[in-house]
Amino acid sequence: MLRVRLTLLAALVLAAAPGCEKPEPRTALSYTADAKRAYDEALKELEAHNWIEAQSLLREVKRKYSYSKYARLAELRIADADFEQEKFSEAIRGYRQFVHDHRSDVEEVSYARSRIAEAQYKQISESFLLPSADERDQAVIVDAFKELKAYVHDYPNAKESQKIRELLADVTARLMRHELYVARFYLQRDNFQAAVLRIQYAMRTFAGGPQIRGQSLSDHVDSGLEAEALLLLGEVYLKMHKFGEARESFNALLRDYPRSPLVVQANNYLDYMRERGV
Repeated sequence: MLRVRLTLLAALVLAAAPGCEKPEPRTALSYTADAKRAYDEALKELEAHNWIEAQSLLREVKRKYSYSKYARLAELRIADADFEQEKFSEAIRGYRQFVHDHRSDVEEVSYARSRIAEAQYKQISESFLLPSADERDQAVIVDAFKELKAYVHDYPNAKESQKIRELLADVTARLMRHELYVARFYLQRDNFQAAVLRIQYAMRTFAGGPQIRGQSLSDHVDSGLEAEALLLLGEVYLKMHKFGEARESFNALLRDYPRSPLVVQANNYLDYMRERGV
C-alpha cells in the first residue's frame, strides 16, 4: 500500500515539474510572429552588409516558415543580396524564379522585374558604354533594352518606372548611335541602300516618335538622336538622287525637332534643293 502511494506521489511531482509541461500548440498568430521575427533578424544582417549571414538566415526563414509571406519576401531579399554584391546573373535568376512562382503578388513582382531590368543594364560593361565601342557586338545592350522596355510598357506608373526610363533612355541612345555608326560605314563605301535600311531600322526600333509618311515610327523612350538620324537619312537620299524622300526627311526633322541645332543643316539642304529645282 505504501509503495502504491509513493508511486502516485512521484507521478504527481513529475507532472508538476516545469520541464515536463506540455508545449502550447503553435497558433497561426504565433507562427506569423515567429516568421516576422526571424525575417527581421535577417534584415538586420542584410542592412549591415553581412551578405553570407543574411542569406543564410533568409534561407532558414524560407525553410521554417514556408507558408508565411515572409518566406516569399525572403526570396526577394536573397536576390537583393546577390544584386548588391554585383552578382547580377545570380540575382536575375533569383528574381525570375520569384516572378515565375508568385505571379499573383503584383507589387513584389513589379519590384522583382524592375531589379531584373536594372541588373541587365548593370551587366553592360563600361567598355560597351564608351563611344569607341559602338562597333562592337551589341547583344548585351539589346538584352537590357528589351528588359527595360518591357518593364516600362507593363508598369508605366510604378514607383520604379522613372529610374527604369532613365536607364532605357541611355541604352536606347547607345543602340541608336551604333546603328548610325554602321549606316555611316555603308555610306562611306557608297552602299546607299544598306545605309538607308540601317537608319530605317534604327528609327523603327529605337527612335522616339517622329513620323514619316504619316506613320509613327516608334513609341519608345526618346534616344536624343532622332534628329541626327533624319538628317543622315536625308543626306543618303540626296546621294541616291531620291530628292522627294530627302525633302521628306529634312522636313520631318524641322517639324518634329524644331529646337535641334541640326535644323540649320536641314534648311541648308532644302535651300540647296530649291536652288537646283529638285
